[in-house]
Amino acid sequence: MSEKLYVIKIGGNVIDNPEACDRFLSHFAKIEGAKILVHGGGKVATQIAARLQIETQMVDGRRITDKPMLDVVTMVYGGLVNKNLVAMLQAAGCNAIGLTGADGGIIRSVKRPVKSIDYGFVGDIEEVNAAQISALLSSELVPVIAPLTYSSEGLLLNTNADTMASATAVAMAGSFEVNLIYCFEKKGVLSDPDDDLAVIPSLTPASYEEYKSAGVINKGMIPKLDNAFAALTAGVSRVTICHADDLGEAIISAAGTTISLA
Repeated sequence: MSEKLYVIKIGGNVIDNPEACDRFLSHFAKIEGAKILVHGGGKVATQIAARLQIETQMVDGRRITDKPMLDVVTMVYGGLVNKNLVAMLQAAGCNAIGLTGADGGIIRSVKRPVKSIDYGFVGDIEEVNAAQISALLSSELVPVIAPLTYSSEGLLLNTNADTMASATAVAMAGSFEVNLIYCFEKKGVLSDPDDDLAVIPSLTPASYEEYKSAGVINKGMIPKLDNAFAALTAGVSRVTICHADDLGEAIISAAGTTISLA
């Protein structure tokens, strides 16, 4: 049987909350065995951009990354946020190493082509270097990956963290039994967005389509779930979406929403 690997993505709303982030990292540090943390950016990039008088442009919740904003997200995601997470994990006894996709060539992307919207310096993932990541894990290091990738032309590219987590999980599924867990500020996928206890305990492709058709699942949850089902189809063993505080429970038994193909 393959060794277990946990690929865990933490959302920006948790990173923005110091107490919630501390609790999450304490849970994460206690996970035994191989693990990878992929993190979002949170509001810090927007705040620092405002201080630098750089305008933040969003379309359907996605950041437009022009050259000035690329400089900001590189500093914030790859520097400030990533290294603070690494420092806190070290304090919790977890030997973490902070990375972008460019470090060790672990995640290469192509700059998103301009269609109806020019997203700027945004990357669509082409390849995850599973061998390089495995080498880090073999050295008993815990990769902490910022939402930045690189292109073959040497560009840094802002890249969706949910997609990075899914792509990393899929790439590692050839060598590990991979559990992909998305942790954020809600208890799971909700049937009522105003009721934090209205958790949908499990989703299959059929029930997912029903919830989408009824408008129950919409907006930003759709790409997260699309990534989850794609990961399962490509060989990931298990996908869970849960509250950051429930990470330990999600690993031991079940918490949040379990995504399955049947």
